[in-house]
Amino acid sequence: MKRVAKGLYRFSGSWTGTIIIVLGLIFFVAQSFVIPSGSMKRSLLIGDFLFVKKFAYGIPIPELPWVGLKIFPDIHGNGHLFEGKRPQREDIVVFYVPKDGKTHFVKRCAAVGGDELLYYDKHLLIHMHEGDAWMQQHYPEAKTVKALGKLWLDNPYRAKYPGIQYQPEYDSNIFMQMLYRVNEVDMKPVFIDALNIPGYTLAGKPVNAFYKRVAPDHYYMIGDNRDNSDDSRFWGSVPYRLIIGQPWVTYFSLEYRSYERVLKGGKLGGRDHQALRKVCGSSLRLDSAECEAKWNHHRYAVRWDRIGRSIPTLEREVPRDD
Repeated sequence: MKRVAKGLYRFSGSWTGTIIIVLGLIFFVAQSFVIPSGSMKRSLLIGDFLFVKKFAYGIPIPELPWVGLKIFPDIHGNGHLFEGKRPQREDIVVFYVPKDGKTHFVKRCAAVGGDELLYYDKHLLIHMHEGDAWMQQHYPEAKTVKALGKLWLDNPYRAKYPGIQYQPEYDSNIFMQMLYRVNEVDMKPVFIDALNIPGYTLAGKPVNAFYKRVAPDHYYMIGDNRDNSDDSRFWGSVPYRLIIGQPWVTYFSLEYRSYERVLKGGKLGGRDHQALRKVCGSSLRLDSAECEAKWNHHRYAVRWDRIGRSIPTLEREVPRDD
């Protein structure tokens, strides 16, 4: 036994052994992930460096880092080497976005297969497939809305996760964008009298909400920054085969955004006047040279209070403004 242990120790100290161990950890245990956009603000911040728990929902088929080449065939047809439990409502999940099957996204699972959703400005309503009696048993009556002959839960996760917010960073919110880009939206435009909300006209028909029923073994992923998130409302639900894992812990957190990106946004979003106002104060114009200088001094600040924190702990805290 001692001889075997010594052999393993020598092997782990070699270049070959080190590479095999590192790849094994990346393939089966944990993988690094950096938050690139503000769609999960203020639960997860741009510049949070995370370890993703790869075994949370089974073991996804391993792929070579940076290359994206799968090293095993998908013999089960579900994108996983070993099948596991499925994402649950409320989970923050890392997955491949369905529109290309290659890009990593991170969002919160708002609904699972069989659930129905209604969305209108500042409100996400969910009818869970377990039915009215189950929802009444698990959620307070104040959260329920009656429509289409069934009960719906209005924003059921907001009280539990303070980072979920509706704060448009541009002149229009996501609901108005969905109306303008209705042909690019995954949800169906509908008009429901029982909601008693303002309506609009699309192609001569009244609309005041969007509807979706989630397919079996699919998951509807929506960013906590709900008015500033490219998510399932546009490109559809995520099948289990594209699920990668669950954010685990932050091992580093850095504010690296440029002043230009925070002021105006960019390809990955990032416009964040809330953070800019905190740095520049109430007396300076956000588009002033003085504010730019203050931000440039603040840029590359390490968020020490987030390092080493577990995601389940962070997401339940009242978030900081930046």
